[in-house]
Amino acid sequence: MGISPKQFEALQERTRPGQRKVSKSSTDIDRTTTHEVILGIDPSLRGTGYGVIKVTQPHPETLAQGTIKCPPSWEHSRCLAQIAKTIRSVIRKTRPTGCVVEGIFHAQNLKTAIIMGEARGAALASAGEAGLEIFELAARKVKLAIVGYGGAQKSAVARMVQRMLDLEEEPAPDEADALGLALAYAQENRRYQLQPPKRV
Repeated sequence: MGISPKQFEALQERTRPGQRKVSKSSTDIDRTTTHEVILGIDPSLRGTGYGVIKVTQPHPETLAQGTIKCPPSWEHSRCLAQIAKTIRSVIRKTRPTGCVVEGIFHAQNLKTAIIMGEARGAALASAGEAGLEIFELAARKVKLAIVGYGGAQKSAVARMVQRMLDLEEEPAPDEADALGLALAYAQENRRYQLQPPKRV
């Protein structure tokens, strides 16, 4: 059975090297990146926690941790500038490729929600500016990954983070939450999932 010149040309186009269409599932797999250096951020206007880990054996290594403290006397704009400036500095020093931030929660107070959103935005802007892949994890999911219980207290999270990272001292609450975010993402990223962490 013969084919027209147009059909023959279409056949050549389909079989030409490098022109084959990639299925959606293959594309999704290609987009999945394994990050070895991960920045965790627990945003708050007066006390944003951050922590950077490097995924190594036998346990992850802590590259940086801290709390960006802003006194009550500071205006919101000054706090936001300080958050952005500090996160930029941490990124320059530790060179993470991935960033994990706590997911948006439903605050009872609208004003509190707006303030938290401002702090989150300042931190995310700095991470986005550096070209980091940004993900978000719900606090409950982080607690489940670190402690094994989604309703765990902050103190329990801090103790487990200290143990998992082999730290000499228990990290401050905001730092522990940030390090916990990075650790939880590292665990999630190591196993195949139908629903990977949400990109921001």
